[in-house]
Order: sequence, then structure tokens, then C-alpha cells
Amino acid sequence: MSLSPVRVFAALNAVRPPDQPTPRLGKAVVVGGSVAGLLAARVLSDHAQSVVLLDRDDPQVSGARPGVPQGTQLHALLPGGLLQLEQLFPGFRQQALAHGAIEAPPAARRSYLDGRRKVVVPDDDDSLAGSRPLLEGLIRQQVLRLPNVKTVTGRATGLVFDGDAVTGVRCEVDEVPGVEAADLVVDAMGRSSRLSDWLEQAGWERPTTRRMAVHLNYATALFRRPEQTPEATVVLALHTPRTMTDIAGAAFFAIEDGRWMAMMAGYGKDRPGRTAEDFVRRLREQFPPEFGEVAAQEMLGDVQTYHHADSRRRDFHALRRFPARLVSVGDAVASFNPVYGQGMTAAALHAACLSAYLLSDPDLSVPARHFLDLQKVVVDAAWSTSTSADLALPHVDGPYPRGYRVSSWVSRQILTATVTDVAIARRFNEVVSLREHPLSLATPGVILGALRANRRAG
Repeated sequence: MSLSPVRVFAALNAVRPPDQPTPRLGKAVVVGGSVAGLLAARVLSDHAQSVVLLDRDDPQVSGARPGVPQGTQLHALLPGGLLQLEQLFPGFRQQALAHGAIEAPPAARRSYLDGRRKVVVPDDDDSLAGSRPLLEGLIRQQVLRLPNVKTVTGRATGLVFDGDAVTGVRCEVDEVPGVEAADLVVDAMGRSSRLSDWLEQAGWERPTTRRMAVHLNYATALFRRPEQTPEATVVLALHTPRTMTDIAGAAFFAIEDGRWMAMMAGYGKDRPGRTAEDFVRRLREQFPPEFGEVAAQEMLGDVQTYHHADSRRRDFHALRRFPARLVSVGDAVASFNPVYGQGMTAAALHAACLSAYLLSDPDLSVPARHFLDLQKVVVDAAWSTSTSADLALPHVDGPYPRGYRVSSWVSRQILTATVTDVAIARRFNEVVSLREHPLSLATPGVILGALRANRRAG
């Protein structure tokens, strides 16, 4: 099935939950309780009489969860993701602000590219700054308040099949084996999802897994924030491979409880900022003045590090045979270089795909091809955005897509133009925040506009 990617993105960003839900499913089971699983459960609550959220972590535990090892690191909720959350949970923005999240309107977001401050896009959508535990915790609270959603703390061990359809999830709860019967199963088990193994063991095809080794190293630290409402709440400073040394970039966000969360990243063997002394020194000496002002504050706790080995995607859409009543969402399908901040927003768009699929009154006795087609458009967009940038890194050696030299040259021209040209920056922001498909950048008007902007800037 061939879908127009640009139209799919426009439709997904317009998907609304039904005003009067009419459940046509008995019970749905979501395996995995991170952001992607929670958002899938929210969508299913409109279409199933009951939804079971099965996860190894206790849903009542606050703070960074064991199942999210990157939870202590800096996370971005892109404007596109915030718009999706507001549709699923009306009033989410105000609730987040009431719990300490910080507003990040365009004027409060600063971005530097190779040391040059980028123009502000004044009519860009607002965003929020807050820690991953805060944002995920608020989503969890909203989902668990739904009367037809319940949680089960346990470990999924496999699937139950009846002919060509999935009819349940095998699980262990308190080390006691059991089965959660289901009319629809959603795999939200993250990067370590075992769905491919379960399919193969049951005689189904195993999806191809594509990987791109990036070997990203994060270091994140918290600092006291004396200002209640700082002038800049989100600041990023990125380096292209042309100027990159052992640091790919750094960022800091104002987050809840009067804190700054600061991050720096390197690739390969480069692990900048692993010690408090190195972290503070680099913020002061190697980045714009705002970073030094954050580093001058008291550091709270230790530096937290994280290693992201590769970006990966599982191509469920390409399988010739796939069970009915089964879908996969979030990092279980595709996880990207986190430096681009796409994870939570991509998960929200996967939920929009699930909503659009269920609203289409699908035949659940056959594979969810319509969902897979919609999801492929989202995954392709996020994958192309992140991997095309990763391919420019000196330690990444492919695989290079056809026409890579030309496309990478065009991408560099557009990225450079975002420093000085508001119109190009606006369109670029729409794409990186997953509100528009990357094809919207590949138009003669955008490319010529970028070339003119770069000539004017010298």
C-alpha cells in the first residue's frame, strides 16, 4: 500500500480521540509500561472494554524506573510531542506546569550551531522542559486514572496463538506462570523486545533488524537553579563534524524543583564530562556564556553517564506473514540516536497510528497492515532524519543510501541556513519535531531559499 508521507503526517497530527468511545474489543494487553506503552494503553482505553498494562516495574514507583536506564539523562519533549499529549490528555500542559515543568516558548529556547547562535522562530509552537521521570510520571498518572485500565506487575514470557492470530500473553506474576487473554496485544517492550524471538519460535517470520552503530556517550549533571523564571529555559549547542573535537554538543534545560539539567555528549572513545571537574570545566571553557553561568551553580549529586551503542529498527511492515491482533510500538520498532530527542514524540505518533487504525473499523481477523503502513511512514521519517546526520560522523561507516552525497550536501545547506534564515529554520523545526515529514524540506523552494540565505550570510 502506497501512502503519501506528507499527507500521513498531516493526518496523524490531526487525529483526535473519539468523543463517544464505542469499544469493539473485549480486552487489550500492552506489554511494557514506558511512554510508548502508556500512550498505547490510553488509545486502547477508547476501543476496549478493559486494558491490561503488563510491566516488570511497579507502576507506583516514582522517579527513574529500572526499566528505563536512560531515565536519568536529559530528555526533550518536542513541540510535536506536546501537541499529541495535549490531544490525548486535555489539560496536560497545565498539569505539567503545576507539577514544576517549565515553559519553553520560542523566545526562551536558544540554539547554537558550531558556535553561531541560530535565529529565533517567533511563531514556533511552545514546548515544555522537565525531567523524564516527571513527564513520564504525569502520563502514567493520567493513564492509571482511566477506569478500564489496570496494571499487572510481572514478566511477559511469550504469546498465545490460535491459528493466524494472537490470543494472549504468557506471563509470570510473582513467579507464577499464567496467561492474559487478549483481543489485541501491543508490544511496547523497548529496544530489548523479545517479540522477534517469540514469532520465530512459533514458526512465524523474524523481522529484519537494521542497525547503525553510533556509540554515543552521554554525561548528565544537575545544578541548582536560583532563578524562578530564567530568561532561557532550553539551550543547545551542537557541533557538526566540521568543528567537532571530542564533544558533539551540550545542552541544558530548566527542570522542576529549581534545578538545571545539563548534558554533554561525545562519540566513540570520547567520553567528555565523566567527572564533576571535567564537566564543569568544559561547560565554562568550551561553550557559550550561558553554559558557564549554569556551571557556576552548585552541582547536585554525581554525574550520570549512559552509552547508546546503536540506532536500530525492526521492519515488521516488510514481513510477508504476520499474526492478526498484534502490533508493536515505540523503541520495540525503532530507537534512534537520542541526541536528536525524537523518542517520546515518535512514541506519541505511534499512538496516533494506533488510534487512526482502530478508528478505521479494521478487520481484526487479518494482520494490522493499515497500522503497519502508517507506522512505517513515521519510522522512515525519524530514521532518515537521525541516520542521515549520523552518517556524516567520522566514525560511522554506513550503510550509505543511494544518492547520499547529493542528499548530504543539500542537508548541510539547509542546516547552515537555519542559523540566519527564519523561514528555513521554521520549516526545519517542523521536521525535526516530527510535525512534518522530511520530504517537505526536499522542495526546490526550500533548497533555493537555503542557498540564497547562505550566500547572504557569506
